Amino acid sequence: MNEYEIFRVIWWALLGVLLIGLAVMDGFDLGAAMLAPVIGKTDSERRVVLNTVGPVWEGNQVWLIVGGGVMFAAWPMLYAVAFSGFYFAILLLLLALILRPVGFKYRSKISDPVWRHFWDGALFVGGLVPALVYGVAFGNVLQGVPFTFDELLRMTYTGTLWGLFNPFALLCGLVSVAMLLMHGAAYVACKTEGVIRARAQTAGFWSGVVTIMLFALGGVWASHLDGYVVQNFAGTGAPSDMMAKLVTRVPGALMANYATAPWIAVVPAVAFLDAVATILLLRDTKRPGVTFITSGLTVAGIIGTAGVSLFPFLLPSSLNPSASLLVWDSSSGLLTLQIMLVATVIFLPIIIAYTSWVYWVLRGPVTVAGIERDNHTAY
Repeated sequence: MNEYEIFRVIWWALLGVLLIGLAVMDGFDLGAAMLAPVIGKTDSERRVVLNTVGPVWEGNQVWLIVGGGVMFAAWPMLYAVAFSGFYFAILLLLLALILRPVGFKYRSKISDPVWRHFWDGALFVGGLVPALVYGVAFGNVLQGVPFTFDELLRMTYTGTLWGLFNPFALLCGLVSVAMLLMHGAAYVACKTEGVIRARAQTAGFWSGVVTIMLFALGGVWASHLDGYVVQNFAGTGAPSDMMAKLVTRVPGALMANYATAPWIAVVPAVAFLDAVATILLLRDTKRPGVTFITSGLTVAGIIGTAGVSLFPFLLPSSLNPSASLLVWDSSSGLLTLQIMLVATVIFLPIIIAYTSWVYWVLRGPVTVAGIERDNHTAY
């Protein structure tokens, strides 16, 4: 492998790490927000659920910003196509995300039950919509997105917002929702005790069962979908030129990587086995921390499955397959990738260390007594 090729693969992997980081870290926030009205039977119990993520949810959203920044710097054409083509879907996502800070900050300012139920609903929507949109986006990427470039590499996108919500993409959206419900329940079980923990474990158990069933159904469905095959291109070390290749759309080729490199099947196997481990551990009240780890590995495996299934494609084009974005032809220049990697090697460990310290300081369960004691400062 030449130097440029190596750096492209490294940044493909780092993009995957950031997407997994977003899903694992911000995902349990979304799951907890969706679960609060379900496992919290009283106002105090719902406050307990919300306060399990209260000190950390804002910091976890940084993964979304970092992911967008990395996409912009390392994969500028991917950023341009995704943020332009998915404009209305991203707007819907942002509107839903806006409900979260408003809901967290305003919910407990007034003790009126109607007021609090309204913000509980807003927080539920603020958890459900992003979880669904994330999965729908992955479903569309797997199928291909209707875009192309002209001779000046100006992008044209012909899709619509409603076109994104096609049957396979909606299935992927449901996988995402069920997966994050399971992950959120595992976190809430880790941070609570008594009846709230028991309800969280029950909700997580059934969410895990649904996750496994939908993930398996998605795998069967994906094996019958059209895939994209590179016939020829300038070379893995050539400067980025999205139109300097020939790509064809082939029925059933989406799963072709598993035939040419069978070892990558370990990624969906990790997702499946850890999902099974999670639902089994959710019946054990003595190891909630281990359950949260296996739940996170399930999330990582499911997202990683999409990545290894698509490689070397970043974003296939259903409108003009030869305009598809590959790892080899849509990255920034070599110097940019090198400088960014140096910055990542320096700062990412610092971020991870600081985040770990925060979670260590905030360890321990959230209780109804604690909420009542800190009534004016807790969410």
